[in-house]
Amino acid sequence: MIRFKAILQRFGKQGEKTGWTYIAIPSHLAQKLKPGNKKSFRVKGRLDNFPISRAALLPMGEGDFILPVNGTMRKGLRKQKGDTVTVSLEADDTGYRMDADFLTCLEDEPKALAFFRSLSPGHQNYFSKWIEGAKTEVTKAGRIAKAVNGLSMGFDFGQMLRYYKAKKDQL
Repeated sequence: MIRFKAILQRFGKQGEKTGWTYIAIPSHLAQKLKPGNKKSFRVKGRLDNFPISRAALLPMGEGDFILPVNGTMRKGLRKQKGDTVTVSLEADDTGYRMDADFLTCLEDEPKALAFFRSLSPGHQNYFSKWIEGAKTEVTKAGRIAKAVNGLSMGFDFGQMLRYYKAKKDQL
């Protein structure tokens, strides 16, 4: 585990990272977490007293990394750009678990399940994380139904979203 103090920073104009709030992780500290690693990896720990898990450290070149600090984290910390946080991190090697309700529903639809299994793990995760992001059980059930239906039509995640957006726009 590494511990240090850091200042919350925000990217100005930086391509896809424009406007992101983040913590810089210098290479000498990142190497303590995953020696020899230069690719993105997951960490867990705390920012002040706010617990984090499965957060990604992203490489920035020269061996340095950043930890993006999303809105949920900032709200939990009650801090913003320029504020100091105490960072405690360790590598998080726990695997991602698919939403159990989604998997149960997929088992009832062999065609959808077969197509889902043909997708890469990362693309499978898009479906599950979208479903898990629902704030109500009604929304979650609707997302599961859309996902299973889209998969049975051979749609990947992006195709499924576009299909349902177009359908909504036609109403």
